[in-house]
Amino acid sequence: MPPQRFPLDRLQFESDTDQPLYRQLEQQLRYLIGRGLLSSGEKLPSTRGLATELGLSRNTIATAYNQLLAEGYLEAAHGSGTRVAQSLPEEFLRPHSSAKQSRQTDFSPGLSQRGEQFRMFADWLPTESGPCQPFRPHVPALDHFPRPLWRRLSESRLRRLPPEAWEKVDSRGYKPLRQAVADYLGQSRGVECSADQIVIVAGAQQAIEFVARLLLDPGDTVWQEDPGYPSVQVCCEMAGAKAIPLPVDEQGVNWESAPPGNPRLIYVTPSSQWPLGMSLSLERRAALLQLAQQQRCWILEDDYNGEFRYAGRPIPALASLDTGGNVIYMGTFSKVLFPSLRLGYLVMPEPLVEAFASARWLADRHSPPFEQAALTDFLTEGHFARHLRKMRTLYAKRQQSLINSLTEHFGAAVDITAPPAGMQMVLRARNPAHHDKLAAAARTAGIEYHPLSMYSISRSNPPGLILGFAAYDEQRTEQAVHNWADAYFRRVDST
Repeated sequence: MPPQRFPLDRLQFESDTDQPLYRQLEQQLRYLIGRGLLSSGEKLPSTRGLATELGLSRNTIATAYNQLLAEGYLEAAHGSGTRVAQSLPEEFLRPHSSAKQSRQTDFSPGLSQRGEQFRMFADWLPTESGPCQPFRPHVPALDHFPRPLWRRLSESRLRRLPPEAWEKVDSRGYKPLRQAVADYLGQSRGVECSADQIVIVAGAQQAIEFVARLLLDPGDTVWQEDPGYPSVQVCCEMAGAKAIPLPVDEQGVNWESAPPGNPRLIYVTPSSQWPLGMSLSLERRAALLQLAQQQRCWILEDDYNGEFRYAGRPIPALASLDTGGNVIYMGTFSKVLFPSLRLGYLVMPEPLVEAFASARWLADRHSPPFEQAALTDFLTEGHFARHLRKMRTLYAKRQQSLINSLTEHFGAAVDITAPPAGMQMVLRARNPAHHDKLAAAARTAGIEYHPLSMYSISRSNPPGLILGFAAYDEQRTEQAVHNWADAYFRRVDST
């Protein structure tokens, strides 16, 4: 087996924070080791080499390495460089923090085994990273969101909601909003459902967590796309299940290589696969539904970016083709309108609704009633449909703007994968040996991206950078790509 490639593109640093760069590097290396992304015995780059690639001082790298050597994460031998320790310290799941340790007393009962698992995913927590920089994925065009209209709807509902709406809120969600969502899905996605089949949730992440918690038992198997959402794997593992990565091709997820045994749950993003963007073909949709009926398993259909398609006719949602009641359909308004809205929904067979509503009640009761009411008006008065039409046109232009700038400034040095749907594209260096230079140049130029390896479950996917385009106008895109390409070619020419 060839040696694993050092995941350089997973290392990203924040300049607008009080935390020193060496400490940021320490924490990220600890995380990579804890998650198995750096294996025992794997050789790390030299301090000089890593400093050059990251654009940091050699002393910064050496300080981080020395701390991890002292903690037992790394080991060094004369003539063979620095490697991940063969035997990791017992405390490798407990990130070093002198500030936290100073507050500890002799009494420290610790977390449960399940609680300890959460420590491994602490680095997924978002930070206050300042203004959005090109080309951060997942961000809609906030500069084109109708804020005055939303403010008017919110203030109106704040005045008009009766007192009982503030005292007792259905944990399934505000009934008029559930009806508005049912009407919208029937008209736009062909998903015929009633308001009684819908539970309003705090976005897609809560939806995934509820599905994993309520439908999975320890030892169950979950199939998911690879590359795909890592939070699906996390939630399934927390429920004691095992996530099986399935490769994707031009027709979407391919389960021919799946190991023997019946899955309990299959998670798919058929409208616009995250992060590569292809649609699941109609033939595979039919086959997947047949498989679910035969094996009596659930399909969680995440209709991610189903609203944003720029070429061709959209294929019907899986839920619209489901005759066996195997599909649970999820969607979110957070990525369509604005991220902090935290309103999404699950559509499910009615026998499941009571349990999911109870889970919502125990977790956080319900979403804020006036936000649900304002969104109801946004939907029923036609504002949502008009906003979607405008955003489809705008995003198609912004996608093409990014393609044009990348082509002009990088030329034949890169390959661009721009799917006909979604809010992101994938960029790869045509020469695989230059991928790290492409990522390092992005950091130098202040470019935000998500490494494709961040979403690779099996670690078998080729390297790439995921770029969002929806939030950035033509002028900002052009300037950012110009600076990035300049930094990239200077790195290439210096070697």
